[in-house]
Amino acid sequence: MPEKKTIERALKDKAEGKAPTTQAGEFVREEMEHIREGKHGARSPQQAIAIGLSKARRAGVDLPPPKKGRASEATRKRAERDLEKGHSGKTKPASRKRSRATVEALKREPRSAASKPALSKHAKQAAARRRSRGKVTSSRSSRTR
Repeated sequence: MPEKKTIERALKDKAEGKAPTTQAGEFVREEMEHIREGKHGARSPQQAIAIGLSKARRAGVDLPPPKKGRASEATRKRAERDLEKGHSGKTKPASRKRSRATVEALKREPRSAASKPALSKHAKQAAARRRSRGKVTSSRSSRTR
C-alpha cells in the first residue's frame, strides 16, 4: 500500500497536467526509499522500478502497459491487470498469506539495488538503449527517401 504523501504528490502532478510517467515516478521514488531504509530489497534497479510502476497503476495512475515486444507477455498482462484494478475503484484486501510471502521474499533480496552506482549504471544502460533505438529508426527513414 503506497504512503499517503506519495499519493498526494502523484495527484499534485496530475493536477499540474504532468505525464503519467511523472506521476508514477513518485511511486518509484517511494520504492527506492523503502529499499534504502531497509524495509526490503530488490534483485535489481529494474525490479524496484517495476514494483513502483505496479503500485502506481493500482493507485489509479493512467500509465499504459508496455507495448508488445518491449516486455514479456506475462509482464504486459500483469500491467493490464494492475491498470484495471486501479481504474475499477474497488479495493479488495490482498490475501494475508500472499502479502506476507511477497514481503518475506523481498526482505531476502539485497539492498544494493537502490544504491547510487546501481541506479547510475541502470540509467546509462537505458540511455544507451534509447540512443541505439534512435539510430535504427533514423536509418530506416533515410532508406525510404
